[in-house]
This record gives sequence, C-alpha cells and structure tokens, in this order.
Amino acid sequence: MALRVPFLVCTFLLTVTPAVVTAADWPGFRGPNRDGISTETGLLKKWPDGGPKQVWTAKNLGLGWGTPSVADGKIFGIGTRDGKDGVWALKEADGTELWFAPFADPATGLARQTNGPASTPTYHNGKLFVVSANGTLSCLDATKGTVLWKTNYVADFGGKVPTWAYTDSVLIDGDKVICIPGGTKGAVAALKIENGEVVWKTEVNPVGGGFGYSSPVKATVGGVPMYLALLGQSSGLVGVHAETGKLLWQYKNTPAAGGVAQIPIPIVKGDKVWVSCSYGGGAALLQIVPKGQGAFEAKELKAYKKPELNNHHGGMVLVGDYIYFGHDQNGGKPVCVEFKTGDIKWGPENAPAGGRGSAAVLFADGRLYFRYENGVLVLMEPSPEELKVVSSFKLPAPDVKTYAQSWPHPVIANGKLYIRDQNVMYCYDVKEKTN
Repeated sequence: MALRVPFLVCTFLLTVTPAVVTAADWPGFRGPNRDGISTETGLLKKWPDGGPKQVWTAKNLGLGWGTPSVADGKIFGIGTRDGKDGVWALKEADGTELWFAPFADPATGLARQTNGPASTPTYHNGKLFVVSANGTLSCLDATKGTVLWKTNYVADFGGKVPTWAYTDSVLIDGDKVICIPGGTKGAVAALKIENGEVVWKTEVNPVGGGFGYSSPVKATVGGVPMYLALLGQSSGLVGVHAETGKLLWQYKNTPAAGGVAQIPIPIVKGDKVWVSCSYGGGAALLQIVPKGQGAFEAKELKAYKKPELNNHHGGMVLVGDYIYFGHDQNGGKPVCVEFKTGDIKWGPENAPAGGRGSAAVLFADGRLYFRYENGVLVLMEPSPEELKVVSSFKLPAPDVKTYAQSWPHPVIANGKLYIRDQNVMYCYDVKEKTN
C-alpha cells in the first residue's frame, strides 16, 4: 500500500491567494509542453562579451542535478541535505530561500549514483509533484512545503532502484499524475492528483535489462489520447491509452533500447515520433499507425544505429520542421535532422566555443541554447542549412569538485535564464532592453 500523509491543510488552502501560473513560467521539466521550447519573446539575440548580466546566485541548495521549475513567483528544485532528499523553494525575485522540505532517504548501494537526485518538481495548482532518487513520489504544498501524500515505486509498483537512481519528472494531465515506476506491477502508472491513489497501471513485460530514466509525454494519434514512455532495454518505447492505461503499441528496436540507459523524451508531432538513446542505441523516426480495434503499430520510417546518430542526455528540440540536439554518448556535437523524413541536414559538427561533453538544449525566441557539460553555454541560430553560432560564455566553476558535470537543463522564465550547477544556481537577465 502507498503511504498516505493525512490531508490537514484544507483550512489553510481556503485562505490563501489562488496560485497563478503565467505564460512565461516554466512549471515542469522541459517547460509547459515538455518540449524544451519557451514561448517568451523580446530576449537577447546576442550576448555581450562575458555573457548576459548575472542577477543573483543561490547557494547551498543541496547536491543534485535536477533542473529547476518556475511558477507562481517561486523557483523549485530537488537536492540532498543532511542525508535526506528534499525540495527547496526560492523567491524568483532574488533567489532567497523560502523553505526546504526533506521527504525521502537518498538511494543507497548505487556505485555510480554520486551526484544527488535528478527529478524536476512539477507545479500544478499550488502543489508540487517530485520523485526522489529512491523512487518516492511526493505531493507537496508549494507554499509551505508540507507533504500531502506520497507513494514509492519499489514498494507499491515492484520497481527496482536503477544504477543512477530514479530520475523521472511526472506529468500532470487533468486530475491525474502520470509517472514511470518501471516496475513489474506497473511500468507506467496514473495516480489521483488529490491523494495518490492508483487510477490505472500498465504492466509491460519484460521489464528490466536497463532503465529508462526518461519522463512521460502526451500525444493524440488517430483521435486516441496516449502517453509515451521510454522504458528499459527490454521494453523500449511504449504508448499507453491515457484513459485506461492499455498498452497500445511498443517499439523495441535498437534506437529505443540502448542497453544501460534510455533517457531523452521522444518528440511527437501528428502521427510521427522521433526517438533516440545512447549506449547501444541510436535514433529513429516512427509513424504510429492505427490497426483497428484500438490497436496501433509503430512503423519504423528511418533508423540510425550508434555511433551514426544518438542523443545521450540533454534532450532534443523540434523547431519548425527540424530537430536539433547534441549527438553521441557524453558528447554534444550539434546536429540538425528533418523531422518529416529523419534525414540528417547537417552535422554532427564538433562542439563549438570550447564546449565539451553532453549538451542540454533549449529553444527560446529564435535561438538555441546549448549548455555543455564543462560549463560552456552557447547561443545558436537554428538553421537547416548550417551550424550558426551567435555567442558563448563560460559559467562559473561549480563548487562541488568531486562531480563537476554541468548537466541540468537551462531554463528560461520571465526574462531570466536559470542555470543549476550542483549545489548552486545562477540567474541571468536575458531580456532585451528597450529605450
């Protein structure tokens, strides 16, 4: 049975000002639509020497490599402090801390998981939904950090804590929380938003042989609403019915079953899906084709095996008709792929401006932001013709020397660029100034 924390905050919730999410907020992993695309305009098209103006730095956040979310005047993230995984909330205006709420023990016995939890808190109607490294999914009050309910992937869904721990960031869809426990009693699950009770859970067999580390995304194909989830090596990419959890289709070929870890969120548009992973993986363009009586087929239109084309982590963005991302395992070599055909338009190019390692990618107001593992941030103009580098600058050195990869995705919200780096976070003003 899932753990349930008594709901004791009804009176409080009735007396506070209703929470507000603006169009320029960033309420969850990879933004409002989980696609790494910001809708903001009026941003800098080119950075000054040394980069945009740094507004503030938040310190002592707790070890972690999760991306922050921004909503209702606050910034939320996850980190380990004093032996507990917890959520922190900062003032968006100046980065001062409002609260820290521990909610789970860190994952243990993981030889390679040394850099803290990696989930991004999902904000919805004054609540936060976040997953700890050991698979504890908690719902918290976003004003005070009070834990309202929680469940655990291992105890409640037959999951097994993977090598790099649980990292998924849940999806809120209406009155449901969509998550990826990856367990024998539920590979994908929908929970009631008010109390965490199970609405449905999808068993996918076999489960195992590598872990997904990815997060769910919603699509509608042939009039059928579904969630897509990139699972482990044995399971690949699946589509499950949004209302019932029925397994609609499954794609288990190499591009979605890379072995050790499958990480990026697939890109979906219409009836086509672009999926990629690293290790033993690759990349593929799929067409989801109805077969009648509620069944679908994932038809492979184009496929690449590693090392020809793959995205390790850092994600991929679809800008117009073209996909941009960093290619290769532990690599961020820029590449452009045509979405409708899966053809490579250019690249992979060498990482520009001294960038090294994986690249986390964001798009905002006509520009691509490539945040490299070694702390180099590169601004590019998207173009299917060639790589167009506009500006770059070097982030401050991280204060955690033992594990210095700069992996959290960049976030843009309300004219500010947020960069999490281990125990600290930097805020930059990227709004174009007008006279």
